[in-house]
Amino acid sequence: MAQGNGDAVAASGTFRIGGELEVYRLGFGAMRITGKGVWGPPEDREESIRVLRRTVELGINLIDTADSYGPNVSEELIAEALHPYPADLVIATKGGFERTGPDQWVTNGHPKHLRATCEASLRRLRVEAIDLWQLHRIDEKVAAEDQFGLMSDLIAEGKIRHAGLSEVTVEQIEEARRIVPITTVQNRYNVADREWEGVLDHCEAQGIGFIPWFPLAVGKLADAGGPLADAAKRLGAAPSQVALAWLLRRSPVMLPIPGTSRVAHLDENVAAATLELTDEEFEQIAEGAEEE
Repeated sequence: MAQGNGDAVAASGTFRIGGELEVYRLGFGAMRITGKGVWGPPEDREESIRVLRRTVELGINLIDTADSYGPNVSEELIAEALHPYPADLVIATKGGFERTGPDQWVTNGHPKHLRATCEASLRRLRVEAIDLWQLHRIDEKVAAEDQFGLMSDLIAEGKIRHAGLSEVTVEQIEEARRIVPITTVQNRYNVADREWEGVLDHCEAQGIGFIPWFPLAVGKLADAGGPLADAAKRLGAAPSQVALAWLLRRSPVMLPIPGTSRVAHLDENVAAATLELTDEEFEQIAEGAEEE
């Protein structure tokens, strides 16, 4: 893999999505390169372009986006900044939401809509096939098997290489896997919010990549005297960096995708991959999260 200045990124280790697409475990989430409320263009468009280019310079080769980010804006900026893409860059996108305004998200899992969003993402990203296409949410108003079936069709047609799910239970993962191979799951997860612990354990057992969104939240664990704050002080790091290091250690299938709209913050996130927690620190942070 091309590393550039990516010693820190390489320290995160690697994972093969679907046993095929090898990526460094520390990726980049491209939601924040849009406007306020994930709506419209970013406040500083040139900085967003610089962030994307710096991402690749640092060696990150997994970028996660969605058609709903903007909408369309994130995918368009990725193509503008990075196309033609490095050979080892994996771009993951998602479909299944319609946007009606800032911070407004409406689920739409009708197969016709999902197909149209996938085909539009292909055009915006300027690719012949999407490396990883994820169902952003399972639409409860539409038969789940129809949504999973559409994903299977897209693979058969060569429009997507791998399929993933977002915000799902173990039961939903297994229901989907009876119809289409599921290679990743993207659920909310961070050191202070581990509601989906059981899903993470299931993904690890099945070799499914687990992409935690909202990965840097720390809650009260960063308060003075807490285990996260103590570890951060010892390491000379920010609590958010320690939280990211904790995630990377938590499971070999963990693929954090911290996002930002600033180059300086991107560099700070990447540096977290080199932090080494002691066994005691790792356990104390985990125990502290359970008590919060």
